[in-house]
Amino acid sequence: MKLQLDPNSSKPLHQQAEDLLRQMIQQEEYRKGKLLPNEVELSKELNISRNTLRQAILKGELAPGERLMEIQLAEKLGVSRTPIREAIRKLELEGLVLMIPRKGAEVAKISEKSLRDVLEVRRSLEELAIELACQRMSEDDMAELERMQGNFKSAIDRGEAMSIAQSDEQYHDVIYQGTRNDKLVQMLGNLREQMYRYRLEYIKDEDKRQVLLVEHEHILNALKNRNIAEAKKAAREHIDNQEITVSRNIKEQEQEPAVPARGRK
Repeated sequence: MKLQLDPNSSKPLHQQAEDLLRQMIQQEEYRKGKLLPNEVELSKELNISRNTLRQAILKGELAPGERLMEIQLAEKLGVSRTPIREAIRKLELEGLVLMIPRKGAEVAKISEKSLRDVLEVRRSLEELAIELACQRMSEDDMAELERMQGNFKSAIDRGEAMSIAQSDEQYHDVIYQGTRNDKLVQMLGNLREQMYRYRLEYIKDEDKRQVLLVEHEHILNALKNRNIAEAKKAAREHIDNQEITVSRNIKEQEQEPAVPARGRK
């Protein structure tokens, strides 16, 4: 049995699917295994669509300001328009896509205002995380953080931006988990999606990669010494340097002559 979803409904598609599934599992036929909903297949298509579009935006394959045409994207990915539409809605929540009335969806531009908003929140949460982690991380946690620092260095040596960004996230994740505060970990996890674009923008600047490595080392050493003040100072400098560098990059991009989206380097 297929789930009949209405793309024109004001209710999000995932909520429609949940409501229909809730109704179906109450039916005797479903309990006997006679009904086979296509929810799993739809979920797969949605994840594929979202991840593919997300990576294309982060890598610059879809340039800021470029229109996202549902029909063309659906044909290119080999899926229906339904998961494409829902993927675009999810990417809008991440700040990667902008919905414009009577025009449709386009790739969101990076702005100093959005950067500042995100980093103000991250700065406060990160300092709290550092303070708690400094008190609560176990020796095993410290060993794991050292291992993540080694992975980060290896990624920098290879020079792959996406790999560097991923290993940077993994490094900070060890610190977040070390707080033993599930709510804080959840809040930082929600912020991660919005941070990823700026993290990648920072890492693209090859001159800053060694600076990042040193900043990670300062944070690691302060945590190992259980020095809360020094750890918080190192975390602040880490975030401040990111804001300075990315803000400069944004200003430089704004001063560049306008070129067609596909012609961007």
